Amino acid sequence: MALNKILLSMDGGTSIIHVARCSPSARISLFTLVFTLLQGICGQVPVARAEQNGDAIETIRIRPNFYMIAGAGGNIGVQIGSDGIVLVNSGAVETSGQVLAAIQKLTDKKIRYIINTSADADHVGGNANLARAGQSIFPAANPGRIEFEKLMTNGGAASILAHEKVLARMSAPSGKLSPFPTEAWPTESFSEKRKYIYLNHEPIEIFHDPAAHSDGDSIVFFRISDVVVAGDILDTTRFPVIDVAKGGSVQGEIDALNHVIELAVSPIPFIYDEGGTYVIPGHGRVCDQFDVVEYRDMVVIIRDTIQDMIRRGMTLEQIKAADPAKAYEKQYGATSGPWTTNDFVEAVYTSLAGKK
Repeated sequence: MALNKILLSMDGGTSIIHVARCSPSARISLFTLVFTLLQGICGQVPVARAEQNGDAIETIRIRPNFYMIAGAGGNIGVQIGSDGIVLVNSGAVETSGQVLAAIQKLTDKKIRYIINTSADADHVGGNANLARAGQSIFPAANPGRIEFEKLMTNGGAASILAHEKVLARMSAPSGKLSPFPTEAWPTESFSEKRKYIYLNHEPIEIFHDPAAHSDGDSIVFFRISDVVVAGDILDTTRFPVIDVAKGGSVQGEIDALNHVIELAVSPIPFIYDEGGTYVIPGHGRVCDQFDVVEYRDMVVIIRDTIQDMIRRGMTLEQIKAADPAKAYEKQYGATSGPWTTNDFVEAVYTSLAGKK
């Protein structure tokens, strides 16, 4: 029988796996299995060594022109090019000084755009300070039209771009106190499913994924750099935070993770080479497509388990006691803090049961 071969390079040596010719679907499954094994042997997604900046901030080089800043609250994506700097998220307000210092170690170019993936304080808190340190891409307006100039150029600061749901969350109805200062609000908002800009000779696509972590989540795809910034749709440090009160749902979370998977590619057939799309989560380590698939599968399994319990008439307390997320608790669970395993189970139950 004719055989296909898969060559694996491990610890400087080469192993050959001979595979009997089989159906395409079976062969893809085999490649997936081998790639997963390789990840376990060779470690996680290879990225450049992180540089420590202060007590908490780390700068990780992902591509020649693309970095991730970690430890600033939520992860921050940093694209650098001839037009300047594009940031995806800005971290917490308390760390904005450290973030700016980390960016200035990378380049002397100005921040031009800040794209927000949600309205969470650990992702948008640094908006005002970092935008103020940047520079608008728009030229100055007629000197006689000062107010128009301020409006069009954000007072000369960098632009802040987000979905209109993010603007709504960060501002407030008339007569009520806003949770964020006006300087931190998005200066540009969009309502469509897909928004795009073109900076640093690269198409940058912003996709709104409704009802996932919240109702205002966006995924940002840098098409040439081949980097996806997923925000809190993906969080490798815990179970996904599904904020039902702010429009989140477990099905929307799964749909959004599927969207990330569709945008990303894995290095098949050369699975032993470094390559494929890198995915920056809201918190935690840099991922690849297979990491996102694994995370999505975890959410699907727990969703299906809780859905079955609901169908059998179990109450929320009974479901919590049955511990439907037990298989994944060691990796993602918590018994205390801002987002526990019980919080996650309750959010899944609430979104499935249709209760608010």
